[in-house]
Amino acid sequence: MRHALIMAGGAGTRLWPLSRKRRPKQVLRLLGGTSLLRQAYERAALVLPPQAINVITNETHLPQVAEELPELPSNNLIGEPIGRDTANAIGLGAAVLLERDADATMGVFTADHVITPLDHFAAAVETAFDLAERRAEVLVTFGIRPHSPNTSYGYVRRGKEIAVGVYQVQEFTEKPDQPAATRYVKSGEYYWNSGMFVWQAKTILNELKRQLPQSHDALREIAANWHTEERTHKLELLYPTLVKVSIDFAVMEHADHVLVVEMDCDWMDVGSWTALEALQDADDSGNIAVCKRALHLDSRGNIVVAEGDHLIATIGVDDLVIVHSDDATLICSKRQTQGIKELVDKLHSKYGEQYT
Repeated sequence: MRHALIMAGGAGTRLWPLSRKRRPKQVLRLLGGTSLLRQAYERAALVLPPQAINVITNETHLPQVAEELPELPSNNLIGEPIGRDTANAIGLGAAVLLERDADATMGVFTADHVITPLDHFAAAVETAFDLAERRAEVLVTFGIRPHSPNTSYGYVRRGKEIAVGVYQVQEFTEKPDQPAATRYVKSGEYYWNSGMFVWQAKTILNELKRQLPQSHDALREIAANWHTEERTHKLELLYPTLVKVSIDFAVMEHADHVLVVEMDCDWMDVGSWTALEALQDADDSGNIAVCKRALHLDSRGNIVVAEGDHLIATIGVDDLVIVHSDDATLICSKRQTQGIKELVDKLHSKYGEQYT
């Protein structure tokens, strides 16, 4: 049977002050009144019924996920006691699914991207599921054709074409420098690494056993007790001991049978406030407002965000990011948004958990 695992564990620090530890960016309703998590669910629902869609997130966020996705059975929400990166999140999801379904094939999808058009997404996912079901040994990833030499993304180099839009993978590359990214895009041989996958659950667990055996053994033990009273104890005892590592570094870069399916989509990581410039319409002065009420006088190129009925008004300012939450307000230059993570670290040092 086909299943989906939506990863919704990112902290979203660069979307402070709306994104917090207690309220992650995946549930923020920044785009047309819907959350990124809701959009991820609706994409998965194009190819799978609700009972086959699962979400893995921090256990403290489970109530918010359940509220956002009331269609999902409660057993389909998987909570991590602590983040241990994507290798362990995916491994836990695979182990739990395999306990339910010995023939599980699973798609792994992100909850922090905007992907269009949806029919292209669904077609690529169907292709990947077909491949994984027919060839038990393969790990399938999705590649996005790059439209710029972006250094914030990893890259996948394609090799021999084995079917229309399906290629063997030659190599994975972590975030490159600008000259390398420019070469990659110019060559036409590289895709952006989407961070989404399809494979049989037993296949990815076998790869974890080969390449990350400690995690494999602990995750299988946790999953074996998933529906018993020992579940919480096993999670709290074993999960924090796992090595924090990404699925790309732990598995994909070393696996022997990896295919990439071209996903002919516009794909954007909503990882910072400036990402809204590509997703929201601006006024005649280039101002973007993600709020009910905003007014600008002699102001240009600003991004303003607020929830509820809070009004944001500007006079004579340009190229600022202004974000208002119920207990904090951010004002910074668009050129300095990369400093938000450092700001949050300093806030934590000075005020503890209050503002983070």
